[in-house]
Amino acid sequence: MDNPVILIHGFEHETLIAIVRAVKKAAADAGVDPASIAFASSTAANIEWKVKDLIREVQQEHRAIQ
Repeated sequence: MDNPVILIHGFEHETLIAIVRAVKKAAADAGVDPASIAFASSTAANIEWKVKDLIREVQQEHRAIQ
């Protein structure tokens, strides 16, 4: 579990996109590769998961698409 994951909950789609863009910009400004950050939003399917299981799943998916 070494790559950063940001879990977002409770935002409308447009707001969620704005948050992701802002985080990526802030990460780049801080010298962090924005592509290294995996983002996830809560869903009906994952809302009951343990956080560690959700983080693992999101990191695996993130690695698969890079």
